[in-house]
Parts: sequence; structure tokens; C-alpha cells
Amino acid sequence: MQHPEFTNWHKSNHSDDGGCVEIAYADGLIGVRDSKDPAGPILTFNRHEWNAFTAGIVDGTLTPEG
Repeated sequence: MQHPEFTNWHKSNHSDDGGCVEIAYADGLIGVRDSKDPAGPILTFNRHEWNAFTAGIVDGTLTPEG
């Protein structure tokens, strides 16, 4: 389901040819989607959730295998 409030999608600077994500901001929320499937699911985070998510990636507590 597409979230119409997310309209200005930007590809991550950390994306490569095999794993691309896009992010967009709207009404205090951050949306994340697969750039190869723009009509697919969107993960939605509030600012607190986004900060925890990205901190977990940076410090290694959140990994693709975990």
C-alpha cells in the first residue's frame, strides 16, 4: 500500500547496485522503501524509532542476520 503523505523520496547515499533503499519525510515520520519496488511496502518510523534504528545499525546491535 502506498503512503500518499510520502512524496519526496531520496535514494540512500549508502545504497549500492544490489541493495537500494529510499527515504522520505512527512508529518514527523520517516518512510523507508525498496527503490526497486516503489509500490511495495513502506517501513514507517517516528523520530525516536528512527534514531534507535540507525543507532543499532551504527553500533552493530542491529544486523541483517540479527
